Amino acid sequence: MADAASRLVSVAEQLLGAPLPVRVRAWDGSQAGPPGAPVIVVRNRRALRRMLFKPGELGMARAWVAGDLDIEGDLYTALGAMAGLLWEHDDEGGGRSLADTVRDPAARAAVRDLIRLVGPPLPPAPPREEVRRRRHLHTRRTDKRAISHHYDVGNDFYSLVLGPSMVYSCAYWEDDGSLETAQRDKLELVCRKLGLKPGQRLLDVGCGWGSMAVHAAREHGVSVVGVTLSQEQAAFARKRVADEGLTDRVEIRVQDYRDVRDGPYDAISSIGMAEHVGAERYLEYARDLHGLLRPGGRLLNHQIARRPQQDETAYEVDAFIDSYVFPDGELAPLGTTVTLLERAGFEVRDVESLREHYARTLRAWVTNLEGDWARATRLAGFGRARVWRLYMAASALAFERNQIGVNQVLAVRTPETGTSGLPARTRTWNA
Repeated sequence: MADAASRLVSVAEQLLGAPLPVRVRAWDGSQAGPPGAPVIVVRNRRALRRMLFKPGELGMARAWVAGDLDIEGDLYTALGAMAGLLWEHDDEGGGRSLADTVRDPAARAAVRDLIRLVGPPLPPAPPREEVRRRRHLHTRRTDKRAISHHYDVGNDFYSLVLGPSMVYSCAYWEDDGSLETAQRDKLELVCRKLGLKPGQRLLDVGCGWGSMAVHAAREHGVSVVGVTLSQEQAAFARKRVADEGLTDRVEIRVQDYRDVRDGPYDAISSIGMAEHVGAERYLEYARDLHGLLRPGGRLLNHQIARRPQQDETAYEVDAFIDSYVFPDGELAPLGTTVTLLERAGFEVRDVESLREHYARTLRAWVTNLEGDWARATRLAGFGRARVWRLYMAASALAFERNQIGVNQVLAVRTPETGTSGLPARTRTWNA
């Protein structure tokens, strides 16, 4: 009988209807597949059981998180090769549809061979890092639980990944700048777009570890209220504010943005938070922020976007991200976001794409993670560290390939007089 790797490659190619673009090394030491291609390491039969009972992305993610499946060599090269199988696969690309697989006797025989190779067909339990997927309700309770899952991993772990800036959003890069410089430049870009001046009030929605709040208060003399649902983030941010001597100008609250009632504010920053709001709640989110601004006040909404679909009702949240990274997170096309902000009463004045900047940011975070891997696994656990490595590397490729983007949308609560308060040439902040 053929070795395990050869059988796996044969089965995969029968099911795909196309050559496998990666090499396979199986638990018995055998290898098969294109010479020189990225190597997928199948450490045990349990990896196959996971993929058999959850075909596609989620089954492979479970095997990866548990350590049953691994990649040898450059992670980005391997994910780039696998992307054609998981995230970019379509019938026109020469692959096989599910209907074709069911009708093809050779493909059915391949599935039977895979079942024989797997052994007793008992589905392994999902890794403990997995969150049970559910309907995205986006209530205060479910949002708090989702935020806790993602952000309460440990401040030391995030410090290792993000670096001293503790900014968990897209940086703004010069050609030869460092991650810290790029994150400082991003915060300054936001402040300039908001036109912050001494004595103004800023609301930072989803304030994270306090980086924007501290920068705005220290560099622009504003008073800041930062809100987060994460207890760990708030504790870190409050200490940071105290260490900077800014307690008279910065208040950090554990509070839902829907419960903020002490407006009006002169400006609002929402950086990497709106992805958690959800499609059904987005207009409510936009109206809440609009109501918290004084007439003439500005909103800077920094948000990841997906590409629009021909049938928007067919959109489904990514299974791996929903189960392991951002429970209840949802992405919307840029046009949808702009439309909803306008429906809430905002005048949208500027949109800037930072897509390539986020790809570079993610690669920098992966470098930080891989550079101190042993400590990362001690801080977050083996499975959680592997979640983050896969998530950030795959996301970097998605930004580079224009599958997702990130945009800064500047909007104004323009008064009835029509006076927006913006300069005639708004891009002066990039000067």
